[in-house]
Formats: sequence, structure tokens, C-alpha cells
Amino acid sequence: MPRTKSTLASQSGRIRENHRSIHSLLAPLESLSASSGSLFPAHLEFQDRKGISGSIPRFLFTGPGDRGSFLRVGIFAGVHGDEPSGVQAAVELLRRLHLDPRPALGYELFVYPVCNPWGYSHDTRLTKSGSDMNREFWRGSDEIEVLVLEGQLMKLAFDGIVSLHTDDTSPGLYGFVKGHQLTRHVLEPSLEAASRFLPRNFDKSIDNFQANAGIIEDGYSGILGAPPTQKPRPFEIVFETPSHADSALQVEAHVAAILTMLGNFRAMISEGQNI
Repeated sequence: MPRTKSTLASQSGRIRENHRSIHSLLAPLESLSASSGSLFPAHLEFQDRKGISGSIPRFLFTGPGDRGSFLRVGIFAGVHGDEPSGVQAAVELLRRLHLDPRPALGYELFVYPVCNPWGYSHDTRLTKSGSDMNREFWRGSDEIEVLVLEGQLMKLAFDGIVSLHTDDTSPGLYGFVKGHQLTRHVLEPSLEAASRFLPRNFDKSIDNFQANAGIIEDGYSGILGAPPTQKPRPFEIVFETPSHADSALQVEAHVAAILTMLGNFRAMISEGQNI
């Protein structure tokens, strides 16, 4: 998630040189959804302040089980457009669930693979207007992407929210937790599962926050999260991989972490554990 001043200052040059295709990224999922009874595209159309049309990609995956008692989880990636491993992990997660839906038992998953489409397409952290949208939530922002996603967060009242990021200053995996009292116990085994692919950051201070075995219970203001008034609170996790690491290993770490989160949260809720 962090970026140095030099990194931010150099982005204007990179914007002109790098273009990623969201269509190519999502084409495999669109193809799978055509023959799936569980995977559905449901993209969010909008018009920006200049009247230019756009969309934020969204996919719904319904796992097996009694849909009347499903847990609803939102998975968000690409909030920072220059963090592609989370984007790729969101796509890979849906591909694997299509092949084997059992890890999504009892879940309705709303997956937003590219929350900052312009930033992703142009390989920049920021939105088209130059804002860091992950400092804009629930602060009266007029950023269209933020407004669209705030609408989703209010309407869907998720039981869990997972944001996928990468960090260019961390030597290993870590995560931020808040919300539901079980959140820390959801993240801990997820970090352990992801550490099969990448090392965990055990520093006592990460990103200028106090950390304990890769878990931070503080965080930045304005990050993507549940509405401040939502009750009961969902579990909220920001999962970070080290951006210098091999991209394929980052994807594997993200996917392993999410699947572990889903399994552990479902078990804790179903068993009614009082942790």
C-alpha cells in the first residue's frame, strides 16, 4: 500500500507508457460465466462528473448451501491501480471456485477485481483525477469510483470485507484488521496459509503502525471499509503482499489467504465460538 515520494512523482511518465486491458483480464471470467450456474457478471455502470460513461467490474459467486443463510463477503482489488497481483488474484480466485465451489460453501461472494479501472489501465496508483481513492471513503468524497463503491457497501451490508493490496516497503506478508471481534482470528491462520508462498513480516512496526506477528490493529483514515453506522460490524481485513516478490507467488498468497479466511470465518460463525 505505501508509496515513496519518488514513486509518486514518477507516475506521470508511466501513465503515458503503460496500458493494461481490462477486457483481456476479465474475458476468461466472462467466458466461464456463460456456462456457470454460480458465477455471474454484474458490472457497475456509472457516469463521471464530465458525463463520460464507465464501469467498475463486479462478479457474483454463489457457493453451495442454503442460500437463505448465506454469509455475504465483498472482495476488493485494484483500489491502487499499480498493484496488479491483487487484481490477478481476484480473477484466479473466481476461476478456482468455478472449478471447485466447495470452499465457498455457505457464501455469497461479491468480487470487485478492478476498483480503480483508470488507474489499473494506466499502471498508476491514483484515479484519473489524481486522488488516492483509498483515503477517500466515508469522508464526503466526490470521486465517482468511491461513490459507486460506497453505494455497494451500504446496500449489501457485507458480513466480511477483504481488500487486497501490495506494499513496496515490506519484506513480507501482513494485514490490517478491524470490525468484528473475530477478525484477528480470521487473519492469523490466513497469514500462516499464505506464508507457504511468501515470508511473513514479523517486524514490530510496519508501515509506521505497531504490529504483532504481521497483524496491525490500527490503520489509515479513509480506506475502503464498511459504513461507519453499520451494525453488526463485519470482519474487515486489508491483506498485503510484498510487491518486490514474484507476482505469481503473490497471487498464490492472496488466494490462499482468502480461502482460509472463508473457511475459518464460516466455522467460527457456525460453531458460535465466543472468542
